[in-house]
Amino acid sequence: MSPTSETAHGGRRLVIVESPAKAKTIKGYLGPGYVVEASVGHIRDLPNGAAEVPEKYTGEVRRLGVDVDHDFQPIYVVNADKKAQVRKLKELLAESDELYLATDEDREGEAIAWHLQEVLKPKVPVHRMVFHEITKDAIRAAVANPRELNTRMVDAQETRRILDRLYGYEVSPVLWKKVMRGLSAGRVQSVATRLVVERERERIAFRSAEYWDLTGTFSTGRAGDASDPSSLVARLNAVDGRRVAQGRDFGPDGRLKSDQVLHLDEANARALAIALENASFSVRSVESKPYRRSPYAPFRTTTLQQEASRKLGFGAKSTMQVAQKLYENGFITYMRTDSTTLSDTAVSAARAQVTQLYGAGYLPDKPRTYAGKVKNAQEAHEAIRPSGDRFRTPAETGLTGDQFKLYELIWKRTVASQMKDAVGNSVTVKIDGRSSDGRDAEFSASGKTITFHGFMKAYVEGADDPNAELDDRERRLPQVAEGDALSAEEISVDGHATKPPARYTEASLVKELEEREIGRPSTYASIIGTILDRGYVFKKGTALVPSFLSFAVVNLLETHFGRLVDYDFTAKMEDDLDRIAQGEAQAVPWLRRFYFGEGDDHNAGVASGAGNGDGDHLGGLKELVTDLGAIDAREISSFPVGDGIMLRVGRYGPYVERGEKDEEGHQRADVPEDLAPDELTVEYAEELLAKPSGDFELGADPESGHQIVAKDGRYGPYVTEILPDGTPKTGKNAVKPRTASLFKSMSLDTVTLADALKLMSLPRVVGTDAEGVEITAQNGRYGPYLKKGTDSRSLENEDQLFNITLEEALAIYAQPKQRGRAAAKPPLKELGTDPVSERPVVVKDGRFGPYVTDGETNATLRTDDSVETITPERGYELLADKRAKGPAKKTAKKAAKKAPAKKAPAKKATTAKKAAAKTTTAKTAAKKTTAKKTAAKSSAAASAKSDE
Repeated sequence: MSPTSETAHGGRRLVIVESPAKAKTIKGYLGPGYVVEASVGHIRDLPNGAAEVPEKYTGEVRRLGVDVDHDFQPIYVVNADKKAQVRKLKELLAESDELYLATDEDREGEAIAWHLQEVLKPKVPVHRMVFHEITKDAIRAAVANPRELNTRMVDAQETRRILDRLYGYEVSPVLWKKVMRGLSAGRVQSVATRLVVERERERIAFRSAEYWDLTGTFSTGRAGDASDPSSLVARLNAVDGRRVAQGRDFGPDGRLKSDQVLHLDEANARALAIALENASFSVRSVESKPYRRSPYAPFRTTTLQQEASRKLGFGAKSTMQVAQKLYENGFITYMRTDSTTLSDTAVSAARAQVTQLYGAGYLPDKPRTYAGKVKNAQEAHEAIRPSGDRFRTPAETGLTGDQFKLYELIWKRTVASQMKDAVGNSVTVKIDGRSSDGRDAEFSASGKTITFHGFMKAYVEGADDPNAELDDRERRLPQVAEGDALSAEEISVDGHATKPPARYTEASLVKELEEREIGRPSTYASIIGTILDRGYVFKKGTALVPSFLSFAVVNLLETHFGRLVDYDFTAKMEDDLDRIAQGEAQAVPWLRRFYFGEGDDHNAGVASGAGNGDGDHLGGLKELVTDLGAIDAREISSFPVGDGIMLRVGRYGPYVERGEKDEEGHQRADVPEDLAPDELTVEYAEELLAKPSGDFELGADPESGHQIVAKDGRYGPYVTEILPDGTPKTGKNAVKPRTASLFKSMSLDTVTLADALKLMSLPRVVGTDAEGVEITAQNGRYGPYLKKGTDSRSLENEDQLFNITLEEALAIYAQPKQRGRAAAKPPLKELGTDPVSERPVVVKDGRFGPYVTDGETNATLRTDDSVETITPERGYELLADKRAKGPAKKTAKKAAKKAPAKKAPAKKATTAKKAAAKTTTAKTAAKKTTAKKTAAKSSAAASAKSDE
């Protein structure tokens, strides 16, 4: 757009960023003449359902939101919860002379900028303003040096969005029909789920092996000190020249991979130890090598997530939320980046701090540079580092809690990246001894000394394996020489057992996805969040455990959509999308081959086999989801346990079953949903089947004659009545059976008919208040309570449901309403300050168990959490998950209704003009309150952008 002359507005400029927090910070740097407003993430996207699609579109377009028959044209709609914000932006733009689109400089940010331009239709000059850090100098430089929109980046994001829509909207309904309603499939989330499931399959198939070895403590016979110890500990390495088997020598089936190694059992190990008790030992060899370790590259998105998990216990989502806060408040550079590069300014700042804090002896002669390791890196940013041309030390930031911890981690890593190598020596000593029965035993010990710590003075990287030895760990050995005599102070026998492969953690899953070149670093946190939210994966400590549901989903996808969850194929799709972004391939032909299977490009088709017999055509996605007759829903959800027992995944959860329904001796029992699949053994399944199950007939209701039964349901035990055959169950005349949950003090095998009838008599009318409003006593999912209109009050115990009087009920309603019975109780545990709400987080005891709360958001502890072991990071993660699920639209509407009520009543106006002015002011205030709360609710979503 060509520049226009200055208008009467005096050069007013509108700057649009993505989040309100960023808008507030940037406004302070730009000053008068600039209006800074947030889009609050995406303002426009593909429709979420047919109801959002304009009426002019019909057929498949309404279902998909993409016109697959006309070059895959996407149908974009303004999000319902963003319409008010769009109106505000248009009003601000109408009063402005220039528009600066200052969204993030990545694919997603570029797309948001493009959508803003398309929706706002500016008639003033438009500039694309980009920056990597939010500092005064960076923001002013960005205003002074704008660029044009990068349409290639926009096209790349749009292609990904369309691909993921087609994948999700075509494959997810298959899961609904064949597994369970509400499930989803995705280009990266399904592959990530498969990785977790495959690891669990390996654990299930794993067979442990036992092996033994010897450890000797050998003395030099002289006095020692810290620099030259008098003894060393060495492990048995070989017997008669044959290496002793260690854990790495066994396969997952528990058998040795090679017969060239010696497998010692307990008896042989103990016999050898006895035979070596009086043996003489000497040093066979001493091998010394120089040790050198270079510093680690500065953080990029994935390495930050991994280290924050290892060192701080943060989940990927929590890490990105805290990093977003640090970025928006000007403490670090942009946190979604594939780059390990530092700008010249950053290198200078880091080197200056090395000299200042550690001395010139720790500074290398030349600045260090780091080559990017990520294939087809998407982002043009620097590595993640402290912002500014002078790094603030953690103590200088004034930060607290998680923000301080993460900033300190980033600061240390950045400074360490510009320091000298650590150097030292590594030593291997081999010791010979001859047993009394004539066997030659060789022991081996390794040591490491660090003579100059270099960068390790500032930072040492963590490890995924909790037993791994970190880089700065020293092991000093005595100064010995070949031929020196040693005496054995002790020869101990050690037994070991091989372990199954470790489950993925968030950190190791991120690392695996990146190494396989699947997905993009900026999306990993949201991908892991999705598979957790969908119930495909749950956590036990830090381990990611697949649910039985995920086994059924992955089984279906592998069997009938094999290419869609193939690791190499998914990585190849990523390459193709990158080629499109770089202008080396065209989006529409690629999408056509992917969806319709046209052409002879084998890499574009998705079917698991050739379509026409000559190998020139592979079926497209549409062809695969059309033929569902071959999918046996029962078969893909059934897994053998052993001894005739099957694990089945039903619509209401997993269960074990022996025999068929109509067969004599048929058994069935529900499986706890939080049971790890590798823990479902035949023995445990037998225990489940042995427990009482099915319906417990209690007798007939004397009044209705209906049979009353007790059952164990998905939400616990309950009683219900069996209605006669022919009773309408649907339509206007439908009759629902009376049902009631058992009290906590009751159980299926002890509940009586009298108990059941009493339970089903609820709710009980207690009486009416002075205004004639009825008060009832009811038992709910979260416990007993009173209800008067829309006002509910908790009761202390279940017995009150039947004996509370009207006077007692009125006394309860006369008291100020509490948010919950646990509100007045002291917290069970204090966790610190939440990085998002910046409010104190505590664990409280609620009506349905312990929960974490920051006073605004409550999140119940999951099955694998406990008050004793829950960490602050886990508490923040639960709250973040709860916020992400919250109905923003509903909240915004409530805020809009309630906001005016919070204002003090206006005094009577003396004139009609004053009254009108006050009315306008009140409406404006209500709008501002609604927009502010909507923005606050949406900021978390804006910080968790995803390409997938």
